[in-house]
Amino acid sequence: MSVWEDVVGQESAVAAFTAAARAARQAAQQREAQTAAGLAPEAARDGGAGSTAASAGLAMTHAWLVTGPPGSGRSNAARAFAAALQCTGPVPGCGQCKPCRDVMAGSHPDVVRLATEKLIITMEEVKTLIGEAQRRPWTGRWRVILVEDADRMAERTTNVLLKSIEEPPPQTVWLLCTPSADDVLPTIRSRCRLVTLRIPPADAVAELLVRRDGADPELAARAARASQSHIGLARHLATDAGAWDRRRRLLLAPVSLRSVGDAVLAAASLVEAAESEAKEATAERDAREKAELTRALGLEGDGKIPAALRAQIRQLEEDQKRRAKRARTDVLDRAMIDLLSFYRDVLTTQMGSDVERVNLDLSEAVDQAARTTSPEQSLARITAIEECRSRLRSNAAPLLAVEALMVQLRPQAEGR
Repeated sequence: MSVWEDVVGQESAVAAFTAAARAARQAAQQREAQTAAGLAPEAARDGGAGSTAASAGLAMTHAWLVTGPPGSGRSNAARAFAAALQCTGPVPGCGQCKPCRDVMAGSHPDVVRLATEKLIITMEEVKTLIGEAQRRPWTGRWRVILVEDADRMAERTTNVLLKSIEEPPPQTVWLLCTPSADDVLPTIRSRCRLVTLRIPPADAVAELLVRRDGADPELAARAARASQSHIGLARHLATDAGAWDRRRRLLLAPVSLRSVGDAVLAAASLVEAAESEAKEATAERDAREKAELTRALGLEGDGKIPAALRAQIRQLEEDQKRRAKRARTDVLDRAMIDLLSFYRDVLTTQMGSDVERVNLDLSEAVDQAARTTSPEQSLARITAIEECRSRLRSNAAPLLAVEALMVQLRPQAEGR
């Protein structure tokens, strides 16, 4: 099984990464041969990724920007590429050698991964990454710096990265993942090679769920279609027994609203449910982290914490609060994607399109909404959902953002 097995429906991207990994291996072998021959360090530097790439059809470069819509598998593709760069098997990305296994398990010492669980990547985190990028590889041929949420950096934070990406050490490779190339500064974008992923086919996503997660084939196909091929959402639907019921209640709620008061109550219910789900997802990890920290500090039971140690406990609690906030935002964003799928079905029905519906199990509700509203109203609702997603990502108060959305989604007479 190669490292590319879980990168589904991305043949073009896999081909580009595979060619780059082959060129990178050639570059590393040339560099090692020069060093063994006793060449000067500058001559060995010339055998790095850039020069050998030139003789290998520019297949390899030192900085990559991996883009693609949510759920397309950007992070999986970047991690697989990192494994292929470190691979020592017969073919880069074999999936069988120890470096491949270590990278995929997240334990390779020369692959530094940043996947923030907060709303933004801080300046301190970026400065730490830059320091990591300057180190020589410990065991592998390359030092790979993988940033999974590069779109979560503020402009001034991104500017700090510029010089390191522009002139990295010869054995360092940067991999930045964002939904769109426009999510990073033009100065960063111009120094990276762009690889764009597409929305994978639903049948490919279903096959992945069956193979990787052991999902029932029929349920996997239904989840892939309902999630619109969003791999993460599809997995959630295929593995969480209560996900379908929660989703159905969510999608039917807006069409049953009769007043602004109903909309406010529905918003409160949705935010409360998101907070509950986020807390459930993080509670066990939070408790384990606190127990490990108190044990490492030599504290026992629920005794009084010495003043000298309170700052470390407080820092952990602050980090956990930020992670819980990110988890809640992610749950709400998933709800927004589901709502978009419903009004997409309504709009395509109103326009007489023969495109297959996403929500086949809610056909009656879709038909009812299509009959009682206009295409203009459906477009306005889709726009309102996208605006709500944007507000949630920009750190707006969740309850206020969702309240405003629910007020706009409630059934209204045309023209109001």
